[in-house]
Amino acid sequence: MQHEQEANHEEIEVKADATNIQDELKDVADDISNPENPVNAGENVSEEDKLKAELASVQDKYLRLYSEFDNYKRRTTKERADLFKTANQETVLAMLPILDDFERAMEAMPNEAGNSSAKEGIMLIYNKLKNTLTQKGLKEMDALGLAFDPDFHEAITKIPAPSEDMKDKIVAVLEKGYSLHDKVIRFAKVVIGE
Repeated sequence: MQHEQEANHEEIEVKADATNIQDELKDVADDISNPENPVNAGENVSEEDKLKAELASVQDKYLRLYSEFDNYKRRTTKERADLFKTANQETVLAMLPILDDFERAMEAMPNEAGNSSAKEGIMLIYNKLKNTLTQKGLKEMDALGLAFDPDFHEAITKIPAPSEDMKDKIVAVLEKGYSLHDKVIRFAKVVIGE
């Protein structure tokens, strides 16, 4: 019997709590529907402020996203232009040893009258190859007599300078350096005077 009384008592408390919650909800609904209520006016202002803050936040996100997309477009356009400039870089780089071989062959050929036509033919082919690569953007870098610059030169060794003014300057070029559209594709291998 005592258990029944406790259960009834708990049921009455639950019903009372439910009634209180319903009454509170009715009061809130009345406050919202009554625009003359000063509490409601304060809530509307705060709600309006919340909405304004949310709108400002959304606009800020939109502006950030728009500028990020604009930066992305600029970056990809620049990368695409750079790619078109250096698309043939691997091919040109593979042709550089052939250019070096032509130069070595011309230096090694003796200047005899009988070899003049063979040397002239090699010169014509060499010039044609070099002009074609130059039209594609290849540029030979000057190095002899200049100060050493690690951005363009690769030092192989140092030797005593032939004169005082050649100290810390390039005294010999072992392999020419080349750039393709102002981008170094092969560093000049040089000897520096000390």
